[in-house]
Amino acid sequence: MNKLFVRRRDGRVEVRLNDRGRGLVREMCARVLAAERDEDHEWHLSLRAPIDPSSDDDDPLLALARENETATNAELVVASLNEEYLSDAEAWAWLCTLQVALRATAVAHGILSDEKLELASPELLETIRTLQHFLFDLSACF
Repeated sequence: MNKLFVRRRDGRVEVRLNDRGRGLVREMCARVLAAERDEDHEWHLSLRAPIDPSSDDDDPLLALARENETATNAELVVASLNEEYLSDAEAWAWLCTLQVALRATAVAHGILSDEKLELASPELLETIRTLQHFLFDLSACF
């Protein structure tokens, strides 16, 4: 299988996604940004949840910094969505945003175990597996 993201000798990350793949990334970014701004969005609570509740659950400054980083990363992905090559900062933003989107998708659909994953609809399963594929390929560039 061809790699979707490839680290080049010049240090940039080549994006080999077709229009459908870029469309999925665009959709995930739109959802992340919408969830950041809309308290009623199905992803809102999963974006606000602390990564490690024991370390920052009661620290509003850490939570605010994490929220700002999530929105900034998603905005950077949107800005670089049609680029053929990404800088390290852009590639990192793609990785972080797609991780957030995968987590939010799983939480919103209650997919917290392999058993629940097996019961997911074919469309949802395809989205999850595609995001996982993107993340594995992109993480190999770091």
